[in-house]
Amino acid sequence: MEQAQIIQAVNAMAQAMAKPTRTPVYRRPNEYGMAYEDIFFNAIDGTRLEGWFIPADSDRLIICNHFGPGNRYGFAGHLEEFSFRGGFEVNFLPAYQALHEAGYNIIAYDIRDHGLSASSGANGFSQLEWRDIIGAVRYAKSRLETRDLKTSLHTMCLGCNSTLIAMAKHPEEFEHIISMTALQPVLGRAMIEKSCQSMSIDPIEGAELYDQQQRKIYGFRLDDYNVMKQVSAIKIPTLVLQVRNDASMQAEAIQGFYDALPNPDKKIIWVEETAERFRGYAYFSEHPEQLVAWFDAHMT
Repeated sequence: MEQAQIIQAVNAMAQAMAKPTRTPVYRRPNEYGMAYEDIFFNAIDGTRLEGWFIPADSDRLIICNHFGPGNRYGFAGHLEEFSFRGGFEVNFLPAYQALHEAGYNIIAYDIRDHGLSASSGANGFSQLEWRDIIGAVRYAKSRLETRDLKTSLHTMCLGCNSTLIAMAKHPEEFEHIISMTALQPVLGRAMIEKSCQSMSIDPIEGAELYDQQQRKIYGFRLDDYNVMKQVSAIKIPTLVLQVRNDASMQAEAIQGFYDALPNPDKKIIWVEETAERFRGYAYFSEHPEQLVAWFDAHMT
């Protein structure tokens, strides 16, 4: 690949990260037999967020976020205009349905600049979005129906990184959280190096070019997205999931993240026989019994 082509490819990757495609909240809980309420609350910097509250008659609550460019429903990748990540749908609602049938209340929300939530003017890829995580946790603590419930978190990718940063910055906000999932966390440099390698670009050179371009766009550094900086703050039981042959993430980096989690009550699921990252986001809708079993083991 010519140098000009390398620069063009890396710049396009940085621009796509800075300006994520906003995709539709294509399905709703009532299509799966679940009554729900549209909810609205603020991140701690005032950004307006939207979501669903799916009530259940129990003392347990799961707060769910999502990956980018998805939203609280998932990702409508089966539609032609959003077919750029494999052409298949990621639908979280079967997983929500299984949790609901197992007796869990659910709050699922759109992170800023995704779904129907407001824009804050820039995508921080977790460097701004951690404020949304605290907003959601505070909302659950303020709502009559949910404020006294046992609570765990279901997080992934952008939502996972944002949660880890929020926990490290403000651990007092999460003292009541019992357990969490961490689906495909992003170790920034490892992801960009693997993505460059997949495009036959020297990974070290590509990462440095990406870092330079990202600084120009919004000032963040590539190493800002290294969640190894926050892993020691994650004191609760954690279930990690990762596509082993993910074309955009090094498996050894995720293994290192998992190994560094300080709580010995942890588990990792490797999704095999695919290199498509988005298949990992769909995993628990295809295998919801594993998600229910994790939360049941820690919340009942």
